[in-house]
Amino acid sequence: MPRPPKSRWISFWPAVTYFKPAGVPLRTLEEVVIQLDELEAMRLKDMEGLDQTECAHRMGVSQSTLQRMLTVARAKVTGALVTGKALRIQGGPVAPSELDPVQGVGRSCRGRGRWGRGRGWAEPDSHELEGPAVEPGEAAPERRNP
Repeated sequence: MPRPPKSRWISFWPAVTYFKPAGVPLRTLEEVVIQLDELEAMRLKDMEGLDQTECAHRMGVSQSTLQRMLTVARAKVTGALVTGKALRIQGGPVAPSELDPVQGVGRSCRGRGRWGRGRGWAEPDSHELEGPAVEPGEAAPERRNP
């Protein structure tokens, strides 16, 4: 049994989720479904003009996964336009973006590297946790990493 797909981070939720050819009754149309992660991949690459590495980083996936999503999404959109099918945007393994827009770093991995405890990470020694008591209203003494 294959493992379930990892959630992809998206920072764009479309207001319009259905497109159809004008003048064709909805009941006679076939639908093509594009997933939210596929739309986000196209938005980052084609509208924002980012390279694939940056797009993949923002979505929390590998570059090869992003390339597959782009290929599938573009084929779906092109097929819907050429054959006159309706296009529905829905679903997919997505989660709200972990990207901090101010820092440009994921909130869940700030300062630790992408996959957890990276270089330079260490538990503080017990003596580093002790210090002078700070009265309410006083500024705390500045700490420095060793």
